[in-house]
Amino acid sequence: MTKKSLAWIYLLLLGIIWGGSFILMKRGMHAMDGTDLFSSSQVAALRMVIAGLVLLPITLMNLKRLKQKKDLIFFACVGYFGNFFPAFLFTYAETGLSSGLTGVMNSLTPIFTILIGFMVFKHTISKFQFLGLVIAVVGVILLILGGENVSFSGNLNQIVAVAAATLCYAISVNVIKYKLAEYKAIEIASIAFGTTLIPSAIITHFSGAIDFLQQEPKALEGVGFISILSVVGTVIALFYFNKLIAISSTIFASSVTYIIPIVALFFGLSDGESIHYLQVLAMFVVLGGVFMVNRVGTKRIASLHKN
Repeated sequence: MTKKSLAWIYLLLLGIIWGGSFILMKRGMHAMDGTDLFSSSQVAALRMVIAGLVLLPITLMNLKRLKQKKDLIFFACVGYFGNFFPAFLFTYAETGLSSGLTGVMNSLTPIFTILIGFMVFKHTISKFQFLGLVIAVVGVILLILGGENVSFSGNLNQIVAVAAATLCYAISVNVIKYKLAEYKAIEIASIAFGTTLIPSAIITHFSGAIDFLQQEPKALEGVGFISILSVVGTVIALFYFNKLIAISSTIFASSVTYIIPIVALFFGLSDGESIHYLQVLAMFVVLGGVFMVNRVGTKRIASLHKN
């Protein structure tokens, strides 16, 4: 199978996995019957702890394969910006936004990927890409206006949280591509999570998640969904995402966000969530802007490979 075909398979698989992650976060906080379970911070901490423990044996083995000690700093960047911070930001976002809308907002990742590439790695931005950035920003504004009961203390905070999470993802994508390219996907995934395990365990302990698990019978239901989120939506997905970056471009890899909103909205609507018509319009505006940014970037990378 060619690298191009494999890249598309990874892209579609990741879109489905990550698109379904938002409903799993919701199920970690609320049971199927509506019973309140874990808080947003507890869900995030448990997610990171479970993922870190699953990868711990591989982490300890791969630590011996560090080529330079200073690379540990870059692994930590991937661990925290690619996993730790987004885990808390996304679950917090879902305390005020639907899982479907949160998935749509995730489309900002390619925009930030381009901006970081421009500011940090000195990549140029064409007029067409700049126009795409402007269109995407307009789409985000429409998303804010389309929310119900939006105020500076309400949904706006959650929208900012999603934007911050996508910025973190963009930082992680660039670090993997430009600083850790010589490492294998499993090495990046395992060592990155190893750097976040202790802080995640501390937060889990002091958040009261373990006590709640012992006291609330339905808490096991929430842990089940969080475990799926951790193993499939975090560990396995990160492994394939790192492989995708290794055989494609950062822009192509970040375009998984084209698929995530569709999957997230499907799961959200099937779970009884509603969506405002203005939010649907905003989704297409954001995706249109992302498409403009991504298409030019992909063509430029392809031409560089030919040369």
